[in-house]
Amino acid sequence: MTAIAESRPVAARYSLDRGVGRYRIGLIVLASDNTIERDFMNMRPSDEVAIFASRILNANPCTLENLRTMAPRITEATALLIPDGDLQVVAYGCTSATVAIGYEAVAERILAARPEATAVTPITAALAAFDTLELQRIAVLTPYVDEVSLPMVRFLEARGKDVVGLTSFRIEDDNDMCRIPTQTVIEAALEADRPDADAVFISCTAVRAVDCIARIEDALGKPVISSNLALFWQALRCSGYAAPVAGYGRLLRH
Repeated sequence: MTAIAESRPVAARYSLDRGVGRYRIGLIVLASDNTIERDFMNMRPSDEVAIFASRILNANPCTLENLRTMAPRITEATALLIPDGDLQVVAYGCTSATVAIGYEAVAERILAARPEATAVTPITAALAAFDTLELQRIAVLTPYVDEVSLPMVRFLEARGKDVVGLTSFRIEDDNDMCRIPTQTVIEAALEADRPDADAVFISCTAVRAVDCIARIEDALGKPVISSNLALFWQALRCSGYAAPVAGYGRLLRH
């Protein structure tokens, strides 16, 4: 048998296309986050929506000081997102760090690597969701210690929202936030609700809330917004995808 010395060139005529996905979203994921990539992939309405992820190192425990250590790494993490491919959106997957670092600083670091993209974050996406659904009074559920939760309350209030309640698991270890069982998330959201709240906001991209958003909404009779739900919704809309998405509550159906 003669050894093959070279390949045979493809004879089919072809031209290169842009690659997978018409709507292309870059996602920066915390190194410790077990949840957000799965949530984004599960919420995709079709293969027309492509998700490209990059990881960023985060420090434990989850404190304001440690959250801010991510700031210098955001541009590098963004640059790793298909460097030679196009993206319409880059989503930064940390709610509390956006508050600790500041949205403008996060967006500036994302756009330094991807100036053509729209920079979105969970907390600003949640604000956009509240405005879209005309929600003013918000009950907040977080997994964080108060050092991290209270600045989030002030962030929302400074932007015109009334926070009518704050409930927290008070977890310090970022690795444990993704280990809260879904049934416990449901029960905690019901506890977090207030009679005068227009909606419940479940903060943290590691919390497994997307799976049970519709069930909580059915139980409460009001909208429920989670970090991952809001971030995916805004990233999807900013990518140009405008159709409703079923199965994940009122926001994605809007």
